[in-house]
Amino acid sequence: MRAWFALALLAAGLAQAADDPFPGAGEAYLVKRDGRVLWARAADRPLAPASLAKMMTALLALEDGRLDGVAAVSAAAARAAGARLGLRAGDRMRARDLLGATVVRSANDACRALAEHLAGSAASFVERMNARASALGMGDTRFVDPCGHDRPGQHSTAADLARLAEVLLGEPEYLRLARMPKLTLRTVDGGRSFAFSNTNALLGRYEGAVGLKTGYTSKAGNCLVALAERNGVRVLVVLLNAPNRWWNAVGLLDRAFEAP
Repeated sequence: MRAWFALALLAAGLAQAADDPFPGAGEAYLVKRDGRVLWARAADRPLAPASLAKMMTALLALEDGRLDGVAAVSAAAARAAGARLGLRAGDRMRARDLLGATVVRSANDACRALAEHLAGSAASFVERMNARASALGMGDTRFVDPCGHDRPGQHSTAADLARLAEVLLGEPEYLRLARMPKLTLRTVDGGRSFAFSNTNALLGRYEGAVGLKTGYTSKAGNCLVALAERNGVRVLVVLLNAPNRWWNAVGLLDRAFEAP
């Protein structure tokens, strides 16, 4: 895979720079090993984050702590487009199950229902997202949608998303969900069930892969926050608008683990 990665970059005819040795990896990227930046490209460029925005939604849900609460799915949540669980208006779900669907399946209907449950409305939840981003020092981030749909004015950066990801490393429940290959959930009354697989193709295929989040929209392109751990070494990769995110993530992770 390392050879393929190098050949792909050469074939693209891309010059290398000292701090940006992999310019074909994505419109923006950042690679950190045990908290230290190894390589970056346009890490402070504001770009559409796609479903990487759900990392903030998940963080707020975990910090709120009311995961045993029951949410009634609204018509707006049930209509959410893109990746979805298949919720119907009136379905009743535990908040922790909506969180699971948000992290593992990247389900927009579950994400919207979770946001509405926690804050009363999606708009109020977005206010919380932006307040938390400001508190974390994510100065180049602005959320407009809790689930990452393309919206005017919504943007983040590889550097800000890496900072958010590192905060999530302190949330054991997020890490548990992020590494789950499959999950089955049910409505509170048990009448409906939902079985789905993790959207992260690295899980079970790349040694040490833990998570953390995938994303895609037509504006953002393919996005990924990848985390892997080997022999006590932790590597974090953030890719924004990465045409070949899986191969490029593997190449970046490999190089980072080999770095001195």
